[in-house]
Amino acid sequence: MMDKKTHRRFTKWSVITGAPCSGKTAVIHMLEQRGYQVVHEVARAYIDRELAKGRSLSDIKANEWVFERHILLEKIKIEARLSPDEVIFFDRAVPDSIAYYKLNGLNPAEPFQKSREVRYQNVFLFERLSFLADPVRSEDEKTAHQLGQLIEESYRSLGYDLIHVPLLNVEKRTAFVLKHL
Repeated sequence: MMDKKTHRRFTKWSVITGAPCSGKTAVIHMLEQRGYQVVHEVARAYIDRELAKGRSLSDIKANEWVFERHILLEKIKIEARLSPDEVIFFDRAVPDSIAYYKLNGLNPAEPFQKSREVRYQNVFLFERLSFLADPVRSEDEKTAHQLGQLIEESYRSLGYDLIHVPLLNVEKRTAFVLKHL
């Protein structure tokens, strides 16, 4: 459905978001195993593909604007192909790009404007687990904390009431998400 005044697409989509190391991906995988349609984190998939080609993480992110804009445009392209009437879970969504732009000192006007074009039914903000580094994650503990705050601020600036997901095991977090649909 489209709101003619704001040009928003209202959807049945839910976003799973939060700081790095908050357990989002584990819940996304569990939802997928249970038969739900999911969209995996675009940035992680892109970085994994580029690492497989032999590029380094520092090379992939050498130009933060190019990297972040590529991720933003890819998210938008994916969303354009999906039905707003289907229940779909996203491991991060377009508004997360606002936070990443801000974190990297970039002007967030474009991701903010693009974030206003789609309205998600639910936004689940996951509390952070203990920080663990991995080959794809470029953040450290301090940056992860800052990013978590920026993500929350980004969704709130768009008028979302966030559903805070407490620290629970994967099964209980998944049940919590499904209970709040």
